[in-house]
Amino acid sequence: MKAFLLAAGKGTRLRPLTDTLPKCLLPVQGVPLLKIWLNICESAGIHEVLVNVHAHKDKIREFADQENIHNRVRLHIAEEKELLGSAGTLAENKEFVAGEKDFYILYGDVLTNVQLSGLIQCHREHQQIVTLGIHQVPNPTQCGIVSTDQNGIVQSFIEKPARPNGNWAFSGVMVANQQIFDYVPAPDQRPADIGFHLLPRLIGNMAAHKISGFLLDIGTLNSYNAAQTSWPGLG
Repeated sequence: MKAFLLAAGKGTRLRPLTDTLPKCLLPVQGVPLLKIWLNICESAGIHEVLVNVHAHKDKIREFADQENIHNRVRLHIAEEKELLGSAGTLAENKEFVAGEKDFYILYGDVLTNVQLSGLIQCHREHQQIVTLGIHQVPNPTQCGIVSTDQNGIVQSFIEKPARPNGNWAFSGVMVANQQIFDYVPAPDQRPADIGFHLLPRLIGNMAAHKISGFLLDIGTLNSYNAAQTSWPGLG
């Protein structure tokens, strides 16, 4: 299988750490976040990963060159001179997954030890275009909030709602099939975001899978610092 790993954000909320280092290479207990993701991908049987890059792209290329020597997961780099938005990245690189029935879409600023096998199993059972990994969050106004019917089919998705109707949130881990590209906003509507502009178009065509394990968005200095003591590792 293949995976998109979305990592092109500038990491402005993590400054000054990201003044000299891309967010995806920030270490958690001494291990770069991107390396943690590659280990998760290898365990899930993912053999190729495409990472989109923007800030500090040369450092990510250097990391990829070293990883491709030693790692069984092949790391591809897609440079974005102008940010495309997460949904735009998928569309611009759709050839990467051409021929793949299903593929993963992973958010590079999420620190997790989730087992991806349960997500792909759910996806194949429900046979929807997309399957979202969801988890419960303490502050739903800062997340993409999901509600489902009794069969686990997503009935609503609202990114950062002012008045949340629940606390089950998109985790930044998902599986999709080729039909997802039919729903990506057109080029003249980019940059386009997965949460704001793509997933709401897929209501009724998405399943949700409740995931367990450690999961933390390390997009801020507070959460990044908390990860240094709370991260339990991949087990």
